Amino acid sequence: MSDSWVLESIASGELLTDRTYEALKAAILRNQLAPGTALSVPELARQLNVSRTPVREAVQRLIYEGLADHVSRRGAEVSKVDIADLRELYVVRESLEGLAARLATERLDENGLATLREILAEHERVLAGGADNAAHIELDIRFHRTVREIAANTHLTAALEPIAGRSHLALHSLWRSKDAPRLALDEHIHIVDAMAAGDPEFAETVARRHISRLRVRLSQATTRDGMSGDAPRRRDFSLAGDDAPRRPEGRADRPERPLESPH
Repeated sequence: MSDSWVLESIASGELLTDRTYEALKAAILRNQLAPGTALSVPELARQLNVSRTPVREAVQRLIYEGLADHVSRRGAEVSKVDIADLRELYVVRESLEGLAARLATERLDENGLATLREILAEHERVLAGGADNAAHIELDIRFHRTVREIAANTHLTAALEPIAGRSHLALHSLWRSKDAPRLALDEHIHIVDAMAAGDPEFAETVARRHISRLRVRLSQATTRDGMSGDAPRRRDFSLAGDDAPRRPEGRADRPERPLESPH
């Protein structure tokens, strides 16, 4: 493990494993622990000033969520961003996130809607404050995880967690457009609008469009530059575009308007 990075120690107390996990996840999303970095349990425990047990448990959670990989005879390492893998991954994620939005719309109640709107409002505040990409990515994770929780389908969650985790890791490494957080938040707003309107099919369409735009831009950027699957590079690309799946014919268009933040 490289000595070029240093993690802040964690204060003792309850939920030590959770706080260890959050510290490691933040370090990964901020690229402090770069893709391919070995996750040495003894070294991480030393730097975080905790025992090895919460570190082991946190690393296993990172593996489950797609932010780390288990490498035979080497232990765990931060997941690498592989272009060929991402192209396949986003095809799957588009369908699953759409399904999550549809199921969540069918189960949505006032509490679930309030939670989603508070996440949107917090993201607006973070955006106005000029936070770094890691803060935006964390809110993106919270938004999609909340939709999955509302959907309440354990098999869907099990399928989506590692896919979503690897996707968010890729956002930090590949997503550098200064407009990307604003565009992503606007698309989250459109998803919540569709869910609040009680239209499961439209919510699925809007959620799929949200993932599709990123997938297509990634594909265009890597193809244009002749990048191979085993030679990923950091790229600027946007979530915006005209590649969204269209509403089925015969259905009236519903305008996509910004959702007012709660006061």
